[in-house]
Amino acid sequence: MTLRQFAGLGALLSLVMPGLAMADEAAAPVLNSGDTAWMLTSTALVLFMTIPGLALFYGGMVRSKNILSVMMQCFAITGLISILWFVYGYSMAFDTTGMEQGVINVNSFVGSLAKAFLAGVTPDSITSPTALFPEAVFVTFQMTFAIITPALIVGAFAERMKFSAMLVFMGVWFTLVYAPIAHMVWSGNGGLLWDWGVLDFAGGTVVHINAGVAGLVACLVLGKRKGYPSTPMAPHNLGYTLVGAGMLWVGWFGFNAGSAAAANGTAGMAMLVTQIATAAAALGWMFAEWITHGKPSALGIASGVVAGLVAITPAAGTVGPMGALIIGLAAGVVCFFCATTLKRKLGYDDSLDAFGVHGIGGILGALLTGVFAAPSLGGFGTVTDIAAQLWVQAKGVGFTVIYTAIVTFIILKVLDMVMGLRATDEEESIGLDLAQHNERGYNL
Repeated sequence: MTLRQFAGLGALLSLVMPGLAMADEAAAPVLNSGDTAWMLTSTALVLFMTIPGLALFYGGMVRSKNILSVMMQCFAITGLISILWFVYGYSMAFDTTGMEQGVINVNSFVGSLAKAFLAGVTPDSITSPTALFPEAVFVTFQMTFAIITPALIVGAFAERMKFSAMLVFMGVWFTLVYAPIAHMVWSGNGGLLWDWGVLDFAGGTVVHINAGVAGLVACLVLGKRKGYPSTPMAPHNLGYTLVGAGMLWVGWFGFNAGSAAAANGTAGMAMLVTQIATAAAALGWMFAEWITHGKPSALGIASGVVAGLVAITPAAGTVGPMGALIIGLAAGVVCFFCATTLKRKLGYDDSLDAFGVHGIGGILGALLTGVFAAPSLGGFGTVTDIAAQLWVQAKGVGFTVIYTAIVTFIILKVLDMVMGLRATDEEESIGLDLAQHNERGYNL
């Protein structure tokens, strides 16, 4: 090769190599610091919803002799589910091994254990080519969802389940119910409900219907609290409940806006519609109670806040402000009547209205998502046939209700035979704080 030819080859390589380097650079996902910062913040906000938000919200609604038992359950669930999520939960919910769009197999229902013990998750792992933040952050963000879902169930059987039975139940329920439902809805192409086209932006199905239905089954299996409904069981500290509701409201921005998985326009709109729906539901519940009972209550407006947060959750990424307003108003009014009139008529003891607020609110929100996600009604989804999407949403709701109810019932019945679920009458009378934990919430 002559010197001139060598120089020409060098010049050619100098032109080609930067292009090849740029192609490699474009192909490799690059961490986005803005998205990462938002997802770190959202993760902290969602954990804040459970501890201390939900702990205070529920703690204030029980009698003073049971405040520590409810708060203890929220904290213990946080610890338990965090470890189970690390060991196998994340893998069961989000591993995509063997999944193929349109093909139904075992992995359409639950992920494999390929990511057990977070195998392959390193500081350099990026979630996907479209969500450019560390996989470790995604793992923790989704962990907080897995934590709050079983914690919500606590409200249905508050003041009567043994702490030991509660721990075992939550561990098994998380494994057999939460992780599979999360996988079917959120894991992507090949997930059963994902392939159906079910819209669930931030957990109306996965979190709220799931927890609400499980709570209803649990309170039916355990039976009513000793003395219910003849004995007064007024909330002992509604100040705690209002503070907890406020924490839930603030934390929910991480729940909904964080589910955009980026600091972008979708996150901004999710934040806006969350605020509108929540405010509308708080007012809807307040005025419904005012008209029905003659006075608006602090417990009522706090419950309305949560009902609105629940109902907008599946729709937050696809509905517009007007849709959010209607969803919120509907949730406030409907959940009010279900948590009061319906509960009294049917006679079940859902202690803190886990089903009346989360179950009913989640069902309502999931169905209305199919309506207001349509651009023709001000939404930002891809829904062109509202009736068809409403049917898809109804199928998703029906599947979740049936699956969760059956599996939860079986788990509770087996545990009742093996170890017993319920505290004794004497323990209920003195309160679970002393009976289960040998402590008092208030020492005068």
